[in-house]
Amino acid sequence: MGQESSSSSRPSLPRPAKNGNADWMSALHPRLRDIPLHHLAIPGSHDTMTYSLDRTCPISPTESPWTLQFVAKVLPGIIEPTVLKWSVTQVLTVTEQLDAGVRYLDLRIAHMPHGPEKNLHFVHMMYTAVLVEDTLTEISEWLESHPREVVILACRNFEDITQDLHEYLVTCIKNIFGDMLCPRGEVPTLHQLWEQGQQVLLSYEDEASVSRHQELWPSVPYWWGDEVEPEKLISYLEHRKSCGRPDGVFVMGINLTENLWYILEHPSQSLRDLTLSGLPRLGAWVREQSPGPGPRCANIIAGDFIGADFLGADTFVSDVIRLNEKLLDC
Repeated sequence: MGQESSSSSRPSLPRPAKNGNADWMSALHPRLRDIPLHHLAIPGSHDTMTYSLDRTCPISPTESPWTLQFVAKVLPGIIEPTVLKWSVTQVLTVTEQLDAGVRYLDLRIAHMPHGPEKNLHFVHMMYTAVLVEDTLTEISEWLESHPREVVILACRNFEDITQDLHEYLVTCIKNIFGDMLCPRGEVPTLHQLWEQGQQVLLSYEDEASVSRHQELWPSVPYWWGDEVEPEKLISYLEHRKSCGRPDGVFVMGINLTENLWYILEHPSQSLRDLTLSGLPRLGAWVREQSPGPGPRCANIIAGDFIGADFLGADTFVSDVIRLNEKLLDC
């Protein structure tokens, strides 16, 4: 397995509390097992792999604003802590997120400039030390221990990924997950997936690769508001709902997003602080949503800092899962 960053180098964030969501799909009411995945409420994590970032991780020349790149060169060792506290969106490892009940993982993949040819990393303003192949293996091992749980993996971003590297990555995906992969087609139900022994819907943002491989699904639409204020983000999401939901699996992102000017105006803050301040309003909005086939219905809802104690010991994940009870009233 790939080396993860030492805990002493990461931001000091609380660890998760134990909960009963590790096998929530297998525990759903029998009526819900015959509903397609895109009509269920599914909790997800935004920028899943950023828990592994630390101050030693290099800044991405593609993802980071040019001003941050310039300052990083002029004042080495000064800018990295600032970039880090706005890059980290999760505190739980990928296994801990799955244990907490997360079933959509946002995997942003990159090849580092001048890095080894076949070493693929994750990226969000900074490159992780964790390797993609090791993480996919970790997910596969978790699924083997939870044979009735299903994950939606969104492989996206693909910074500096050539077509040869796409083929290498897809080969790794097939080798690691094998028969767990659900081939592209109609969105299945849990019951159908269980019958076939399939546990992975893998969304892949590169259209050329999707056209060549039946095991890959098209990119999952992600409703990203790009807003700092909760009310503006909610207004954006409500507008998207009024226009109608996509036909298949899709994501509503409740992650607040800073910009460079906000960072400069709030030098002592972090994405953790921003998330915490907006949580009560965003959490209330999440609890108002309903899954199902209707044009305004929710599907995947993804957020930051999933399952951390300072967000209320997994209430977000549990709140999303409980939305499925509304389907029993239909």
